[in-house]
Amino acid sequence: MRLIRRPGAQLQGPTKGCVATIGAFDGLHVGHQRILERVLEVAREQQLPSLIFSFEPTPKEYFAPQSPPARLMRFREKYQALEETGIDFFYCPHFEPALEGLEPDVFVDNLLVGLLHIRHLVVGDDFAFARKRIGTIDDLNRKGAECGFGVEQVGSVIQQDERVSSSAVREALYVGDLDKARRLLGRWYYMSGKVVLGNKLGRTLGMPTANVKLNRRLSPVHGIYAVRVRGLDDDRLDGVASVGTRPTIGGVEPLLEVYIFDFDRDIYGANIQVEFVAKLRDEVRFPDLESLREQMFKDAEQAREILAAA
Repeated sequence: MRLIRRPGAQLQGPTKGCVATIGAFDGLHVGHQRILERVLEVAREQQLPSLIFSFEPTPKEYFAPQSPPARLMRFREKYQALEETGIDFFYCPHFEPALEGLEPDVFVDNLLVGLLHIRHLVVGDDFAFARKRIGTIDDLNRKGAECGFGVEQVGSVIQQDERVSSSAVREALYVGDLDKARRLLGRWYYMSGKVVLGNKLGRTLGMPTANVKLNRRLSPVHGIYAVRVRGLDDDRLDGVASVGTRPTIGGVEPLLEVYIFDFDRDIYGANIQVEFVAKLRDEVRFPDLESLREQMFKDAEQAREILAAA
């Protein structure tokens, strides 16, 4: 998959046309997957490249920088997940003030037709675009007939009378319902990143941890979790993880810390993927390090039991 971030005047991409979709695709849940499957199906039928059109940062982050929605995927995670689907192009320009006021017709003429040469557009049933999201499916159908591209909507995925959405995934993670999040996503929710040096407190307390920076404005998960770790061996490795600021030691920056069971290897610099299987408890401030240490070992034992049965 080719990533296009700064095309400028010389966009080297799908100049002969493409089959595309537009959206944030945060989390890449089963509803998103249905849309991408249709994009790929039409692209094969029309023998055209497939393309995802998104923005970075997302418009919601741009318009609410102090209170953005918790991001389910970092940009790198989204890129890797999209690449695995078989999509050909990921067009993801930086969201800029000039884009904020585009009228629907200008958005279509300048970006979809003039820049990306879209021949067929697949969108979800809640899709809106352009200035203040005033652009509708009717606008797309009208412009499609005028400019010569097809438009189709893909219906939402409904599970247990609830529409699958990124917001529903965030809510499930917020309340600690990891099983529901897994159902909505079609997989365990995960975070990934490079293992970095920490303060080595975990080693001092008898539970050395792999530390990963969240690189998010707001994390969708907080607390202590039973987890599985991928990226170090062929199989997933069981462990227990903490996502939070470590209030007992006066921490400020949110951090993902993972203690991998029965594992003793220097993995600084390694990229790991941490799957969240079950929430054990919220993060709390303990009166002293010994109390923290005792609870950490209780958490580890509980996590072992949960993962053995999962």
